[in-house]
Amino acid sequence: MQILTTIAATRAARQRLRETRTTVSLVPTMGALHEGHLSLVRAARAASDASASQPGAVAVSIFVNPAQFGPHEDYARYPRTFETDCALLEAEGVDLVFAPSAAEMYPGGASTTRVHAGAVSERLDGASRPGHFDGVATVVAKLFHILEPHRAFFGQKDAAQVAVLRAIVRDLNFPVELVVCPIVREPDGLAMSSRNRYLSPAEREQALAISRALRTVEALHAHGETSPSLLIEAAQRILAGEPQLRIDYIAAVDPHTLLPVAAVAKVATVAVVGEGPKETLFAVAAYSGKTRLIDNVILKAGS
Repeated sequence: MQILTTIAATRAARQRLRETRTTVSLVPTMGALHEGHLSLVRAARAASDASASQPGAVAVSIFVNPAQFGPHEDYARYPRTFETDCALLEAEGVDLVFAPSAAEMYPGGASTTRVHAGAVSERLDGASRPGHFDGVATVVAKLFHILEPHRAFFGQKDAAQVAVLRAIVRDLNFPVELVVCPIVREPDGLAMSSRNRYLSPAEREQALAISRALRTVEALHAHGETSPSLLIEAAQRILAGEPQLRIDYIAAVDPHTLLPVAAVAKVATVAVVGEGPKETLFAVAAYSGKTRLIDNVILKAGS
């Protein structure tokens, strides 16, 4: 496994891969890897091995991106476990790790050019964290240019991020297939996140209300409930059972535009021949203590 820290060396390695491998699959991360990240790596490896007679390569980036953190957020204390991360990735058969410094990615301390995906980047987490998705879109665009992957793998937990990245891939004509993989949960139902390690035992217990609320919403939907407002009210009641839990948002939205389903009701509910089942993203963000957690489920028509 190659571990590279400069853009020049990574581009040279990518050129060598182009000569010997059919495809390159990329898993962008900020490190502090857990089973959720590793599920993406395994999906990338499976896709690469199945793509042709000559197996493809799997690349992982590890970069805590300062451009996506606000001035009072946790950039300085975000967990960094580089040696452990590399050991985990080597065990998974990763071919290349790109681990640049902030100075390497942003010479001069900042990027004067920012990628903005339009209104979609200002919804859900984009509304709560202004500028966050510009930072995400900018660094992912840079990674796509540097590594030129055929596929890039992301987790469904970051559903709003996925919507933003779909927009930039479409609008900027990146020749990259975005692959979205299911949320991986702890045995108690908590969605895996590098920030879970911030939680005290009491805060973690409070945080479990988020997955309980989503399970309740899924159950109601499975029994025929289709009113976004009633599903939101049901989730609010579950979360209210943990008064220390502070809700950021509860939303039922189109997974591509992140607009509330009520605002695009006909689009979300009328079947179109050949378009497949309609989906609604039901998403929650809440603070347990000082830790902001996100989680979601996809509600499918006919499910």
